[in-house]
Amino acid sequence: MSENKDQKLVYDFTEGNRDLKDLLGGKGANLAEMTNLGLPVPPGFTITTEACKVYLESGTAPAALRDEVTAHLAALEAKMGKKLGQSDDPLLVSVRSGAKFSMPGMMDTVLNIGLSDESVVGLAAQADNERFAWDSYRRLIQMFGKTVLGVEGELFEDALDEAKAAKKVTVDTDLDAADLKKLVKVFKKIVSKEAGREFPQDAREQLDLAVEAVFNSWNTDRAKLYRRQERIPSDLGTAVNVCSMVFGNLGPDSGTGVAFTRDPASGHAGVYGDYLQNAQGEDVVAGIRNTVPLADLEAIDKASYDQLMTIMTTLETHYKDLCDIEFTIERGQLWMLQTRVGKRTAGAAFRIATQLVDQGLISEAEALQRVTGHQLAQLMFPRFDEGAKTELLGRGIAASPGAAVGKAVFDSYTAVKWSRSGEKVILIRRETNPDDLDGMIASEGILTSRGGKTSHAAVVARGMGKTCVCGAEELDVDTKRRRMTVGETVIEEGDVVSIDGSTGKVYLGEVPVVPSPVVEYFEGRMHAGADDADELVAAVHRIMAYADRVRRLRVRANADNAEDALRARRFGAQGIGLCRTEHMFLGERREMVERLILADTDGEREEALSALLPLQKQDFIELFEAMDGLPVTVRLLDPPLHEFLPDITELSVRVALAESRKDANENDLRLLQAVHKLHEQNPMLGLRGVRLGLVIPGLFAMQVRAIAEAAAERKNAKGDPRAEIMVPLVGTVQELEIVREEADAIIAEVEAATGTSLKLSVGTMIELPRAALTAAQIAEAAQFFSFGTNDLTQTVWGFSRDDVEASFFTAYLEKGIFGVSPFETIDRDGVGSLVRHAVKQGRATRPDLKLGVCGEHGGDPESVHFFHEVGLDYVSCSPFRIPVARLEAGRAAAEAKGSDSR
Repeated sequence: MSENKDQKLVYDFTEGNRDLKDLLGGKGANLAEMTNLGLPVPPGFTITTEACKVYLESGTAPAALRDEVTAHLAALEAKMGKKLGQSDDPLLVSVRSGAKFSMPGMMDTVLNIGLSDESVVGLAAQADNERFAWDSYRRLIQMFGKTVLGVEGELFEDALDEAKAAKKVTVDTDLDAADLKKLVKVFKKIVSKEAGREFPQDAREQLDLAVEAVFNSWNTDRAKLYRRQERIPSDLGTAVNVCSMVFGNLGPDSGTGVAFTRDPASGHAGVYGDYLQNAQGEDVVAGIRNTVPLADLEAIDKASYDQLMTIMTTLETHYKDLCDIEFTIERGQLWMLQTRVGKRTAGAAFRIATQLVDQGLISEAEALQRVTGHQLAQLMFPRFDEGAKTELLGRGIAASPGAAVGKAVFDSYTAVKWSRSGEKVILIRRETNPDDLDGMIASEGILTSRGGKTSHAAVVARGMGKTCVCGAEELDVDTKRRRMTVGETVIEEGDVVSIDGSTGKVYLGEVPVVPSPVVEYFEGRMHAGADDADELVAAVHRIMAYADRVRRLRVRANADNAEDALRARRFGAQGIGLCRTEHMFLGERREMVERLILADTDGEREEALSALLPLQKQDFIELFEAMDGLPVTVRLLDPPLHEFLPDITELSVRVALAESRKDANENDLRLLQAVHKLHEQNPMLGLRGVRLGLVIPGLFAMQVRAIAEAAAERKNAKGDPRAEIMVPLVGTVQELEIVREEADAIIAEVEAATGTSLKLSVGTMIELPRAALTAAQIAEAAQFFSFGTNDLTQTVWGFSRDDVEASFFTAYLEKGIFGVSPFETIDRDGVGSLVRHAVKQGRATRPDLKLGVCGEHGGDPESVHFFHEVGLDYVSCSPFRIPVARLEAGRAAAEAKGSDSR
């Protein structure tokens, strides 16, 4: 983007508010909001995302930025009564990233900027604590070296471990000032050797370089991977927050912590969080030392605890949501360093939303917007069978729920490698860091021996919906030897373990799973009660009930038999949007279809059709009975021809072997000749769908007759069949006119023979670009459209889904060409444009044209919003996705209503 010379690039914390997240990032906007609320926030200022965008585009910061930073720094120095880098009593600042959307641990932070060989002495004198000053200095060199100068972080960690080993201590707080002075010298030598320059002694140079490093961290591999995973736009940039330092590492009367206004794992009210005495904030998140529960702060420092509890209530009431809070206590003085709407598990999201409604803080419409279809899908995953025999290895902190089973791996590279080979893995680490992100994504779950509910592993896992157990202290994790030891038990890499993110339990071997209580609720086997599972079900029930009341889109199921149809109905389906009749021709019936396709005479063809008709009719009778009173869209035979023919290679080999033995089978020879004649290089674009129905006389007629006779029989039995006949792969209106003319004649014949009025409708799938572009013409012959977005995506992109997903989709996702697979979420710009056009043109021709979608996009949360937006009447998806589609249809309607009211 080009630089706007009149644009303000730096905002004091007193100038912003929480509505400026686009400009100030989430952290900066919320620091400003807390400042406006009169909460104890250390003074500071925020460099805007606009400055970051200019820097990332041009490679240099905007020309005006240095002067604005200088002016705000001078104001901060005047407010604090000290200057950055002065040798006696120096002002120190932190430099932190802060994008619009939370990206925990993905971008960079540098603390204690302003320390140097001279100012560290002044800090020690001012604080009357030499150890604190040198500890702060070593932290600066370590963070600056890794973040700004690109030095390998393990070099500093190894040096710290060596210092502790030499002193024969296990935690860094046992190192005294003399030890830390030596460590500073070692760290400076590491910087000089690895970075090719000395650690900068000028405080302003430290500040400017740190700001640029935060800008650059927006485009690190881990940040880009996280954005793709969370679908965060890549062009937002990050703000940079420069905040005066407050110190939690001044001794036992100081500390740092993270607090939640409710439990982010369960949603229950209470005191949740972690506290660490004599530490800086990064120590809590990194999990380097195990924290104590936040409730313990009451005994350690009751005045600060009471003040914190009051502030937490203030923030939750103000934000009307779960708040995630970072704080520091400096010699008994509480300081607020950050607040944000906290990430939470799926179960917590539903519970908290209904709790806030009951408290009168939000409306039902707002509660619906606080949950997502992705979260509901997570709640429908299985859980461990409590009655199964298990071998408990240990127990940690239940950081992110779920039941995860997999082979133990001890580094991110192996997790990704094994996962790509089809293995299910559990990533086991002492603690995770941002470099472990790709391994965390690849794993079924994450297990760490250190850290708590606010550690990196816990926060990122909750955001991704991954099962996570943290702080399992009894587990001795040895990543170098690739093993974990618990007492006498040794778990080697590749051994199977099971972790329960709801209880924190870790088991040896595979633990069986049972259905989720939410699935049992949807199937009518569980009702809301008093225990924890029932409480969750009650919350889901309330939000689903509201979603069903407000949604405009109806939700149907893709189901091919009565069993699936009945399950779909229990899940809330309002009909069947896609019954794939080809699935009715598997097994023994395949040979009958084969005989039909290969028939040489009218007699052979009629014989094959006569044998198929009663079987098809019975299929439809069962389906119409299961969905009585609801619409059932039956798609006529659609698959590529080769799916009903013998494999040409196998048949050729069989014939060749028979000929070599001179006992060739005449039927096989005839079959091979026919298969060669019908063989296609690209069957998906060949003789299938309506083309097959037009080429093989009587095929579609048999299916239409079976549908009509089944509907008539059901109606005469006092049922209410509502069949819709769908013609697949239509590319021109003439194809549909021919099929419909024949169908109408057969339906009239069945009506006359049975004395019933069937009112069957005939429509088509829109799954070819030409069909979408000529929708106005096709609507003249179609009573409904159903968008087949799977095939439409293939034909728009020129993809063969089965081939490309395995060959190059991974590379396209990694390179950012795709934010998400177009087969997972609809491509709004390409495929979506054709859908919009077809909707508009179709309804211009036939205003009462019924419109739906039956590709799997119908159950994708983001795609459901698109289908609501373009005006479809219904979406159809697999039975398991029906609750997700119902919820998202409600959210789409509520969102649209909210936009209209604004």
